[in-house]
Amino acid sequence: MIHVMASSVLPASVSSVWGLIRDFGALGNWLPRVKSCVIEGDEPGDRVGAIRRLEMGDVGVIREQLLALSDVDHAVTFSIIESALPIGNYRSTISLLPITKSDHTFIQWRGQFEAPVEQAASMEARMPTQIYQPAFDRLAEILVSREAQS
Repeated sequence: MIHVMASSVLPASVSSVWGLIRDFGALGNWLPRVKSCVIEGDEPGDRVGAIRRLEMGDVGVIREQLLALSDVDHAVTFSIIESALPIGNYRSTISLLPITKSDHTFIQWRGQFEAPVEQAASMEARMPTQIYQPAFDRLAEILVSREAQS
């Protein structure tokens, strides 16, 4: 099993950041390279068991299932159930913690998965640098823009 992690500090309160990431179907608003993101069926985006269908520019369609959502812990856990990526048994958690001194947010995205030996190193490097960190950067842009507008 390969374990990956990325973290960052976002310039907004936990409640502001949580408002962006809580809706499982809103990932396309803050994850770069997402062409479309929809919740399948008539499920709400915060119902455990919901499945989102992502169309990604570089890897095609990815289907993910919401496994856990905690408004208390400010954490969302999901798995990939279908993907063209060379990985299996992917599970990840995005969690938020308040930085009380500055009213900022510490965000952490942890993932674990299996990959064929010949692609394990590239996938291990790709997740935190090409997926997780760009998502944090986009979230920061959104939050700074919102702050400037208020």
